[in-house]
Amino acid sequence: METYEELKAMCEDLYLEHGDILQCTSIATEEEIREVSGIPYSDDWLAHYGTPRHSGRYPWGSGENPYQRLKSFQGHVYELRKQGVKDTDIAKGMDMNTSQLRARMSIARDELWKHDMAEAVRLHDKGLSNVAIAKRMGINESSVRNLLKQKLQDNRMITEKTVELLKRRVAEDGLIDVGEGSEPAGMSRDKFKVALEAMRAEGYVTIPVQVEQAGTGQMTTILTLAPEGTTYKDIKGDRKYSIKPVEAYTENQGRSFLNVEPVESVSSKRVQVKYAEDGGTERDGLIELRRGVPDLDLGQAHYAQVRIGVDGTHYLKGMAVYADDLPDGVDIRFNTNKSKGTPMIGPKDNSVLKPMKTKEDGSIDMDNPFGATIRQKDDLIKVQKHYIDKDGKEKVSALNVVEEEGNWSNWSKSLASQLLSKQPLSLAKKQLAIDFDMRKEEFDELDSLTNPTIKRHLMMSFADECDAAASTLHAAAIPRQASHVILPFSEVKPTEVYAPGYRDGEKVVLVRYPHGGRFEMPELTVNNKITACIKTLGKGALDAIGINHKTAQQLSGADFDGDTVLVIPNNNGAFKTAQPLKGLKDFDPNVYHNPDLPKMKDRTKQMQMGIVSNLITDMTLHGATPDELTRAVRHSMVVIDAQKHQLDYKKSAIDNGIAELKEKYQGGKNKGASTLISLAGRETEIPERRLIGVDKATGEKIYRETGKTKGVYDKETNTWTNKLRMEKTTEMQKHKDAFELSSGTPMEAVYASHANKLKALANKARKIAVSQKPIEYSPSAAKLFAPEIAYLKDALLKARRNAPKERQAQLIAEQTWKAKKKADPGMEYDKLQRIKGQAIQAARFRVGAKKPLIDITDNAWKAIQSGAIHTNMLLDIMQNTSDDSLKARAMPRASKGMSSAKLARAKSMISNGCSLADVADALGVSASVLRYNLNQ
Repeated sequence: METYEELKAMCEDLYLEHGDILQCTSIATEEEIREVSGIPYSDDWLAHYGTPRHSGRYPWGSGENPYQRLKSFQGHVYELRKQGVKDTDIAKGMDMNTSQLRARMSIARDELWKHDMAEAVRLHDKGLSNVAIAKRMGINESSVRNLLKQKLQDNRMITEKTVELLKRRVAEDGLIDVGEGSEPAGMSRDKFKVALEAMRAEGYVTIPVQVEQAGTGQMTTILTLAPEGTTYKDIKGDRKYSIKPVEAYTENQGRSFLNVEPVESVSSKRVQVKYAEDGGTERDGLIELRRGVPDLDLGQAHYAQVRIGVDGTHYLKGMAVYADDLPDGVDIRFNTNKSKGTPMIGPKDNSVLKPMKTKEDGSIDMDNPFGATIRQKDDLIKVQKHYIDKDGKEKVSALNVVEEEGNWSNWSKSLASQLLSKQPLSLAKKQLAIDFDMRKEEFDELDSLTNPTIKRHLMMSFADECDAAASTLHAAAIPRQASHVILPFSEVKPTEVYAPGYRDGEKVVLVRYPHGGRFEMPELTVNNKITACIKTLGKGALDAIGINHKTAQQLSGADFDGDTVLVIPNNNGAFKTAQPLKGLKDFDPNVYHNPDLPKMKDRTKQMQMGIVSNLITDMTLHGATPDELTRAVRHSMVVIDAQKHQLDYKKSAIDNGIAELKEKYQGGKNKGASTLISLAGRETEIPERRLIGVDKATGEKIYRETGKTKGVYDKETNTWTNKLRMEKTTEMQKHKDAFELSSGTPMEAVYASHANKLKALANKARKIAVSQKPIEYSPSAAKLFAPEIAYLKDALLKARRNAPKERQAQLIAEQTWKAKKKADPGMEYDKLQRIKGQAIQAARFRVGAKKPLIDITDNAWKAIQSGAIHTNMLLDIMQNTSDDSLKARAMPRASKGMSSAKLARAKSMISNGCSLADVADALGVSASVLRYNLNQ
């Protein structure tokens, strides 16, 4: 049987990989060594005898060894550990943190190893045998063999080489990103931390620098390595944009900072305008293209929402389809509701075509000429369309795609509260119950998981989803409902709709948001035999429908430049509709047109639309009269088009008595939302706090207010005042009991009960999550699944190595959008958000940032389930794969794809009157699978 020293020698390689487990094999217990090494236990092993006040191989304190100080440091730490002192207390006593302590121990260990290795090599070169060297050095022969191994020599040099690399990179670029994933290929993060600690020991500094994420508004922290003497103040300004990664990358060039290639414009001579007098109003916003024109080719799509530059100064905006009746010489026909006499290309307020966006100096902003993100799927980013010209060269198309066929079908399929709360109480109860049953089904499946680490992770994610759902109050979708873009066809009757995704002859209702009431919901009969529609959209249109222009008028005056509707099957008449309000007939919001008004700001439009939408919801719940609803809806129609057509929404509010309605239904002319439906998701502020844990008894989150303040400047008094920092939340998240938001109507009670059930389910999930204990690590399973562990480590390394690229992308994006904002101080919120989105997409393309998600194979999953993976590694894996992928692996499924929980929900839906086909659609299974499981 192996002696302790032999065991120790066998583990020398292992501590390189498991440094946190074996701080030093010379003082590790046999159990610790065997746990890592997998060497079977035996009572025959011989322990290292050791001597008091000694560390490792040499007695410390003799003063004869040049590395005595390192040994004394190690020995002191080991002695304290033997006495039961925790590393946190040892580190505190040495004025450092535990990470620094471990790093310093590792540095000391490496230095001592290099000393021993050099001595062994020196003696070996003198001709001494391994046995003689062992005797001379006071170690066993197996340790000598390990000291002389070239591989271990190379491993021991990693820290030194990494330090050299970091010094060189700081000398080259000044500031270096050394955050997660920055370590050189093949190097562990722990070894990289050792190199960083060595750099700090030489005077270099590491400073965390924050960058605002373009997509979320949250902060990304970049751990930055800088020369000695550098402070946070030196970096926090524009200098932070010079932070570079440890490993350089090659940028994709040739585009602007927002990834926009030079926009190709068509000549206005190729464009014909169809004015209101010629029927343009009936197709307002529709762009008709000649087939077979290369620079206007839609590719495989039948339709798309596009922007087309014209004459380099203006552009067309709308839905593009092919037409076969265009006059000779015309490649584009644009339909508009503007009257004849309005020039095609004219000044900003008197032009059919829209002027391209400009910079402060009046030049075209080629980064954002259309004020919208132009898209066409590429591997890393959405870019412009291209085509091959007659000479075989690739060129940029004149079509700049915003949305393309198939994109709309991916939109949310839930039922918003502003729609469902205006329907019968029974329908709201039913759809909310289905929504809760779906979540409860998922909870039950998560609760059946056997891997505690995965169970904890998924339960916590599930709890957050439930909390968010309590604020949005979205209900379960009706089977087969979906969002569709609308297109006009005179051949379609006002009572019909061409909708290939639905059954010929069935009834559907259309809903457009913001939703006013049942009077805006036309119920139509599907007719999929209309030749003109088939020719234009095809028989398999994924997410477009054809309607009559009169139907669009009922949909809050929708036009055809990309407006969408929710299509809901309604054969059973569950959704109730109503005749259009008489007071809305022939109402034209343009009566409030005022060319002298300044353009309405995006934020003002959003705020005003929210105000009137909440008012209509509150009025409906409290039984407002048709005349009162007419006034509110008229005003909403003005607000919707106020920005686009320069409408005086303030005069509309006066004419329609909005203040009076607010007084009656919201408690005051300056009051806002007054019912749970309109209050739930409303943003509010509370004192800044941080999450400190979860109550194990209740599952509720535990917060602690930070008490932090910030300086607020008062221009009038020219003074600064410290005010408590606040954070944003929703009214629903702010209140534990949803009934506190209710004004007492029956519909609110239904929603309040649903919200409270969701909150309770979230707490239950968190309670279970925090009770999970990590799965016990199995050394024998680790040996059995060694190839799978190697695969997962490699996949994890690849995923981690995207992190520095993503941080670089965020740096570039922030610099780009902040520069845009600085050049346009009055930039609207919506425009800034679009620019942020374009900036981060473009930056990711430039640096090649694309996070590869880990694919957990069948055998890798077996390894995880068997305990072959350490908990920390499993946590990292879960952070680098999708929750959907984890759920697919983790959740047990019954035969033919239905769990017991899903089967129970199917039975519940059938008992509530749902057809077999509808239940199958809702559960995402075939009718045959559903029948099979029901029969079982």
